[in-house]
Amino acid sequence: MKIIAEKILKEHKLRNTPIRIAVLSYFKESNSALSHANLEQYFNNQFDRVTLYRTINSFIENGILHKVLDDSGSAKYAVCNDDHCEVHQHNDNHVHFKCTICSKIECLHHAQIPKVKVPMGYTINAANLLLEGVCNNCSTL
Repeated sequence: MKIIAEKILKEHKLRNTPIRIAVLSYFKESNSALSHANLEQYFNNQFDRVTLYRTINSFIENGILHKVLDDSGSAKYAVCNDDHCEVHQHNDNHVHFKCTICSKIECLHHAQIPKVKVPMGYTINAANLLLEGVCNNCSTL
């Protein structure tokens, strides 16, 4: 994952620092949405809170991560689909799926959010859809 993380950082013109490589590698390995608390727990004081926040914000600003809708009240983030997000422009209007058993949240990039008609004069800038159910891993238990 380290090589993939380094490649993504280079494509987004960000320096390959140890924290950026580690955080991005963890996101790629987990293949799910993660919160700041998840990162703190995983890295176990290897990086301080502020540096983790700055890293997340840098990734969001540069089209590497996007914020994920979650009903828990805590912000979660996921890796942008390589084909859709660019620097300073997220095209992350896709469906997210939350497992009611393991609480894992995944991006379903191929599932489209249905078109919604809004009254004249309204403009939609972003759309989020959170589906809840049982994920593939938990359904086989």
